[in-house]
Amino acid sequence: MQDNLKNDLTAFFRAHADETYTVEDISDALHYHGSAAFKLIVQELAQLERDGLVQVTEHGHFQLDPSQKILSGTFHGNDKGFGFVQYDPDKIEPDAYIAPDNTMRALNGDTVNIEIVRAGDPRTGKGPEGKVVAITERHYEQVVGEFIQTDDDAGYVGQVRLTDKKLLKYKFYVTAVGLKPTPGEVVTAEITEYPNDAHPEAMVGIAKQVIGSVDDPGIDILEIVYQHNIPAEFPEEVLQAADEIPDHVLPEEAKGREDITDQDLVTIDGESSKDLDDAVTAWKLPNGNYHLGVHIADVSHYVKEGSLIDKEAYKRGTSVYLTDRVIPMLPRRLSNGICSLNEGELRLCMSCEMEIDHEGNVVKHRIHPSVMRSKARMTYTGVNQILEAHDPVTMDRYKELVPMFETMGDLHRILLKHRKNRGAIDFDDREAEIIVDDKGHAIDVKLRTRGLAERMIESFMLAANETVAEHYFRAKVPFLYRVHETPDGDRVRSFFEFLTAFGINVKGDPNHLRPKMLQGVLKQVAGKPEEAMVSVMMLRSLKQARYSDQSLGHFGLGAEFYTHFTSPIRRYPDTMVHRMIHYYADHGINQASKEKFGPILEEIGTHTSEMERRAIDAERSTNDMKMAEYMADHVGEEFDAVVSSVMKFGMFVELPNTIEGLIHISRMQDDYYEYVEKYLALVGRNTRRTYRIGQPIRVKVIHVDKEQSEIDFDLLDPEKAPVSDLLPHREHRSRGRFGNNRNNQHGNGHNGNGNNRNHRNGNHGQRTSNNNRSTDHRGHAGNNHRNGGQNRGGQNGGRH
Repeated sequence: MQDNLKNDLTAFFRAHADETYTVEDISDALHYHGSAAFKLIVQELAQLERDGLVQVTEHGHFQLDPSQKILSGTFHGNDKGFGFVQYDPDKIEPDAYIAPDNTMRALNGDTVNIEIVRAGDPRTGKGPEGKVVAITERHYEQVVGEFIQTDDDAGYVGQVRLTDKKLLKYKFYVTAVGLKPTPGEVVTAEITEYPNDAHPEAMVGIAKQVIGSVDDPGIDILEIVYQHNIPAEFPEEVLQAADEIPDHVLPEEAKGREDITDQDLVTIDGESSKDLDDAVTAWKLPNGNYHLGVHIADVSHYVKEGSLIDKEAYKRGTSVYLTDRVIPMLPRRLSNGICSLNEGELRLCMSCEMEIDHEGNVVKHRIHPSVMRSKARMTYTGVNQILEAHDPVTMDRYKELVPMFETMGDLHRILLKHRKNRGAIDFDDREAEIIVDDKGHAIDVKLRTRGLAERMIESFMLAANETVAEHYFRAKVPFLYRVHETPDGDRVRSFFEFLTAFGINVKGDPNHLRPKMLQGVLKQVAGKPEEAMVSVMMLRSLKQARYSDQSLGHFGLGAEFYTHFTSPIRRYPDTMVHRMIHYYADHGINQASKEKFGPILEEIGTHTSEMERRAIDAERSTNDMKMAEYMADHVGEEFDAVVSSVMKFGMFVELPNTIEGLIHISRMQDDYYEYVEKYLALVGRNTRRTYRIGQPIRVKVIHVDKEQSEIDFDLLDPEKAPVSDLLPHREHRSRGRFGNNRNNQHGNGHNGNGNNRNHRNGNHGQRTSNNNRSTDHRGHAGNNHRNGGQNRGGQNGGRH
């Protein structure tokens, strides 16, 4: 009751911001009666006053604190004109609905100030209603698209044809002030006039740059790069600064570093990887334990704090991997040259050397700068040929290293068991590899296979990241962590309630969730029809991993301490971690050295988390577009698929190679289907044919829109669908079928997606969950160690 009361009081005061009330008034308005309820209200009001939400007037009445009247949040628009604003950073209070007349014509993603005009009702799940009173920050400052000329261009030189899903309803007119592009050129344009009363569905701007022609190979991906405001080129002065860095290790640079050139160090990466930032070695110790050495390129030695290269790397935050190209965080002279641990070359590195017992515990460790030389540039394929296929040719070629690889395999199995024992959650980690021809056209999409070598490197990187995080936490110094917080109790409670529909009861308190509890759920459903559905719903209940100056643990990995230390070539947080390690070693741990980083780490964590999200969004957009391009060559063909998500307006299906598309309910003509929310099912009213997540079906491709990354399927053989008794009595049924109108593809419109048919943008379906609920497992939750869970330009695997 206490939580409901707090929500009720908060909503009540927000909706009546200018009024004052006695406790009796509030009790009557909220229908809380009786002395016990009255006492609770008084207690909660006192707490709200301490929290600064309400204030007491000189007459002893309560009113909303004036500072709480205006709320700030992000506007999520719907192309029907309405929207929602998420104003509570903790996501406890529900998003506010904004009616079309109250949006001030804000665009999706704009930061806005709102006032609440009507309270929500927590009991019915109906959120509050607000109105936008100011647009404080624009999400879109530029657009990108093909320049066209039409009869509608009076007074302008032409238009930019917008393809961004959130801007499709708008026209964009180009003034004569800037460039005057040629029709067919793809341009960027700065927005000078946003939608307003004079032109409610149009914007005006200046053409700034021609990035190519609409027919150029690869221009489709380049458009996505510019849509996400990802810097496509390095400034000339940054490239010049990179050219000034020596391309080999100088003798004086090796001074003060431990020489480990005599060790059998190898890099293990995908065939086409050129930025090799980690080398590993392992051996058995006399006491029976294992020595594991993880040696990482010392990028921070070359990227000095405050330098031009450092500022550019911070601005980018991360490398971005887009199907057939990499947009690197560092100039290639560094990322593929002096910072890459190339075979046979002397390189500077930061080492984390660990002694690991047979239970997988790190019993000793050292973290120190060193100088190394890689003995072999190994590939995942080559190591898998040795450890899995026992290929005699490969084993003979690397006969001196084979015993070490076998030792590594043994150590990986120990580390994996250790993680599982503490509850690390192991989701399905299928990842697609998109094959393109020399013109960038998608010609195949297949599953990327992960063998023992990929999983082994993952284990070693995890061990190093945890060891470094714990070391500097124990040292009580400011540090940058990778955190994945425990899910909110309400989300977990909803997930547990969902599980009861399948006869799964979870022991434990939702407010004190442990990873092992979720691991147990996955074990219960392993191999069962409901496995896919349970995985999807579990992912939705998780939070998003991020960077923080506070050590909050990593729930998905079951780790008490975690950081990103192992990929400084492609992630700025890792470079920052190395910089701090150097600084604390050089200056000691004291008040002065602590003050060096303490004030800046929170901002660095926030910024790099945002840049990571930007990269993941661009990678996802590129993959979706390329998958649609591939399927456009297969219209009319039939495929086996499984149901990946079920909505009121139809169901999304996934092919074995992870390509997803929609079967709209209007195409399910064999019956009148109703949505049963409790079971996430569509059930035929007459036949009781039932479709749920994870169910195998046969489909036919009927339409593809590459620009919008949309693939539409027809359902084949509906008579083969299982039947069920899931459909409740009529008075409890979901209202009607969402008809034959494509405009009704919006579910309930919440979560900022309204009628956007692409469920990946709206927390629906497995791929959305994979991208939005990051847990830092490779390939399944949006932030695998090397590439954010996305295809890495033909490069296998990655690093945590």
